[in-house]
Amino acid sequence: MTARHCAGPPSTPSYRDAPRPWSRSGRCSYHEQSPPGRALATGRASRHHVDDTTLGSWAVGSSDRARSIRTHGIHSLMVAPLSARGVTLGVAVFCRHRTAEAFDDEDLRLAEELAARAAVYIDNARRYTRERDIALALQAGLLPEHVVHQAAVEVACRYLPADPDVGIGGDWYDVIPLSGARVALVVGDVVGRGIQASATMGRLCTAVRTLADVDLAPDELLTQLDDLVLRMDRGDPADGTSQAPVDGQGEVGATCLYAVYDPVSRRCTMARAGHPAPVLVMPDGTTDFLSLPAGPPLGLGGLPFETAEFDVPEGSVLALYTNGVIDGANRDVDEGRAVLRTALADSTRPLEDTCDSTLKALLPGVRTDDAALLLARTRALGGDHVADWDLPSDPAVVARTRELVSGALADWHLDDLVFVAELIVSELVTNAIRYGHPPVQLRLIRDTTLICEVSDASSTAPHLRRARTFDEGGRGLFIVAQLAQRWGSRHTRAGKTIWAEVPLVSEGF
Repeated sequence: MTARHCAGPPSTPSYRDAPRPWSRSGRCSYHEQSPPGRALATGRASRHHVDDTTLGSWAVGSSDRARSIRTHGIHSLMVAPLSARGVTLGVAVFCRHRTAEAFDDEDLRLAEELAARAAVYIDNARRYTRERDIALALQAGLLPEHVVHQAAVEVACRYLPADPDVGIGGDWYDVIPLSGARVALVVGDVVGRGIQASATMGRLCTAVRTLADVDLAPDELLTQLDDLVLRMDRGDPADGTSQAPVDGQGEVGATCLYAVYDPVSRRCTMARAGHPAPVLVMPDGTTDFLSLPAGPPLGLGGLPFETAEFDVPEGSVLALYTNGVIDGANRDVDEGRAVLRTALADSTRPLEDTCDSTLKALLPGVRTDDAALLLARTRALGGDHVADWDLPSDPAVVARTRELVSGALADWHLDDLVFVAELIVSELVTNAIRYGHPPVQLRLIRDTTLICEVSDASSTAPHLRRARTFDEGGRGLFIVAQLAQRWGSRHTRAGKTIWAEVPLVSEGF
């Protein structure tokens, strides 16, 4: 007895991707009176003998079928529909040719049982494949396709999904430019698999970018992210009201590592929430796992996160990764860490080559988990890119700052930006002296843009407002916003910093 699966027309639009026995003219290739056609129409299995009129007409309708019947001596057939969850996916045709007995009712019941089980398996496979494709597309759409050039770091990154029989997880990474030529490096891992894990990853990735724009410290950012995971765990909607968890939901878990590198001070500030410790590869090839407080995974709530600062020499490589990189089916975590250190030891190779060779050494076979790897080679902005001054808290110093700015831009051959930079610095220094607290510091950074920063000891954040016609003040930040490409503020340990970025190519000034 042999069996052959023949596809039938889908019953609902949700199965548009199902195999279809339609001809190019749009008509079904199975005549409605043929055995497969009747099985598709009625959803019932049937037995047939080669001498049956309906079977004979169906057989001669195809030269291949007729040739197969004659060649193998087929004399009895059964046709069973493949139906699952109210949808007919196709038909299965069972042929008998090695024995003289024809199919009987017992054979027909067996064929129906086999077809029913096969239909469920086929439908499950189709649903699983579709869910995996959606999860991959969602994850690929959320991960950065290419990393924008950063003066602070050179970056290479890889994401490898788990093997198809394991499922898609929620690993992710990101590289976020910050004010002051700094850069944030992020790696995270969401517990679970499938579309739910990818969707949760997307929400966390978006939240990190939003919080990074506010220039929060790493520990404060993870605290806010922890609150978000707690709300997701409770199932709180966007309006803030609480609702009971739905069956199968809840217990959202995730880990994350957030690092901020400053190319001026060459220091890196990090905090992690239950995530593996990063690796620092020194320019001489020395590798070490950084001693960083682990912190609790996201979603536990109530527990603090701690930051740690490290001096990072220029040319060093920071390696951030997820558990899937070091975990393996045939090795423990300590062995994976040792292989990772060995693979990263050569700091002179291009980062792209290091990414590929590292993952090849750690993940040579079947992947039991998603893997994300982010490598960043640090750069430094030396004295020829930075100028800073300590200013007295005296309004008369504003005129002096204009001279300082003009001289620095002349040394950098940016004379066309002097007018704009003088106006911005004058307004920022004036506000710092009038509304802030000493000490006041002015810093200029020549990066892909000209960055003007004014710091003071006050923690009061400025806000932009539109002055009325007869107001004597209130126009300073408005002027800065009109002249600068971007502007903002960030809190520091000593107070706050107001910054503004001006394109190196003057536009209309």
